[in-house]
Amino acid sequence: GLKVNSHFIFYQNPTVISFPSGPELIPPGACKSLNSSAIYANNEVNLAEVDIYGFDYDYTLALYSNTLNKMIFDKAKTFLIEHFKYPEGIAKYDYIPNFAVRGLHYDIQKGLLMKVDAFHYIQPGTVYRGLSPVPDEEVLELHGGTYHIPLTEDSGFYGKGPKVKQFMDIFSIPEMTLLAVANDFFITNDIEYDPVHLFKDISEAIGMVHLKGFMYKWVMQDLDKLIQRGEETDAVLHRLVSNGKKLFLITNSPFSFVDKGMKHMVGKNWREFFDVVIVQADKPHFFTDCIKPFRRLDDNGDLRWEKIKSLDKGQIYKQGNLFDFLRLTGWRGSKVLYFGDHLYSDLADLMLRHGWRTAAIVPELEQETKVVSTYRYALSLTWLQALTGLMEQLQIHRDQESKEVFREWQEEREEAMIKNFFNPQFGSIFRTCHNPTYFSRRLSRFSDIYMASLSCLLNYDPTYNFFPRRTPLQHEAPLWMDQLCTGCVKTSYMEEMSHIR
Repeated sequence: GLKVNSHFIFYQNPTVISFPSGPELIPPGACKSLNSSAIYANNEVNLAEVDIYGFDYDYTLALYSNTLNKMIFDKAKTFLIEHFKYPEGIAKYDYIPNFAVRGLHYDIQKGLLMKVDAFHYIQPGTVYRGLSPVPDEEVLELHGGTYHIPLTEDSGFYGKGPKVKQFMDIFSIPEMTLLAVANDFFITNDIEYDPVHLFKDISEAIGMVHLKGFMYKWVMQDLDKLIQRGEETDAVLHRLVSNGKKLFLITNSPFSFVDKGMKHMVGKNWREFFDVVIVQADKPHFFTDCIKPFRRLDDNGDLRWEKIKSLDKGQIYKQGNLFDFLRLTGWRGSKVLYFGDHLYSDLADLMLRHGWRTAAIVPELEQETKVVSTYRYALSLTWLQALTGLMEQLQIHRDQESKEVFREWQEEREEAMIKNFFNPQFGSIFRTCHNPTYFSRRLSRFSDIYMASLSCLLNYDPTYNFFPRRTPLQHEAPLWMDQLCTGCVKTSYMEEMSHIR
């Protein structure tokens, strides 16, 4: 029997329990095994087979300071007040840098920002109306007694369901924050409003920041402040070209903006690195349409109207479509590896329709891996796993005492959630309580490899073979965590938490 919380638990098959020989409960080095400079594999990728490297620009070749999110928020808030005639009181709200995280879902009709797992279930405790959390009981009532989001509401290949939208790109952080503060203003001031119209107006206000060129102007005026780690982008491009790789760029941004940013990061001759450069591509439609022709831009960025019969190095092309790109370049299949930050607009079509290799840039990995690598996190996760294993085995005992212990453990398991190690409102972008997030599911589906920034490539040989780690399926061998001496884990956990407090 195993004594936990003053209760003895007896197992029908005690041979399955292995007891550690000493007090060490977490494998040596486990807290140091994650590295924010590492590249993680969802699928096997051999770089020796990759001859062509393609890139998005924003948040791929160019990483931006968080200051840019505040600037987008402030300008969109101004548009909301001045152009859409919203109340002046909204102006009092400042940008909240750490309120939202990428990958959240927004219920357009109910005005709810929430975190959804890989199985379309809302994570309890992560639903916000405005800046205030919505009680779990109310969430259940609003969704007909379930946390589940039906596929009919959250459909759409690009995460834009008829009633629920998923915010997947980094530029969506200020939009989610503006939605939260605008909702909060109307709620706290007891003003009736239509959440659907609010969502549309804020989406348009955010769009105006981009369409009117404010973001481009801000970045070009202060490259040193807003573009980060440009020297790393320069190093990556030099290394790839020196190893005989062909490079191309496909971005939705305009040429003048890309040109100034690339000159800042790489130098005035940056175009010599790329065999093909395509701007204002209108992704994701670039990957699915076969109608828009390529147009060439002259050295001044003006449009030329001759028919494009080849995509030549040193030239700048606008619009076009992937089908003509494939026909003119012959670049097909797994010898092409494309990097982007938006799982839907950049990567999904390329993987599912065209068989390219894909690499996701996930800047949030840098902070997430720091948290996961801490001893405190590893200890909490160890106990959470062990407690879950105990509950699984205890539930076969139907006597009253066992039921009471199970209830106590269930409450402890709920309290032991590790959300607060990350964002206090929504937790990790990769996990809900016990399941991967919807974002994580799409990341594993649409990217062969993923990393915090393009500079991670510098840590690997150009012939490196990325192997995904084999994790056991549910019907395969149990994890070693299920075989720990849980009583010892409990003791260590409580001692550590007491020490931290």
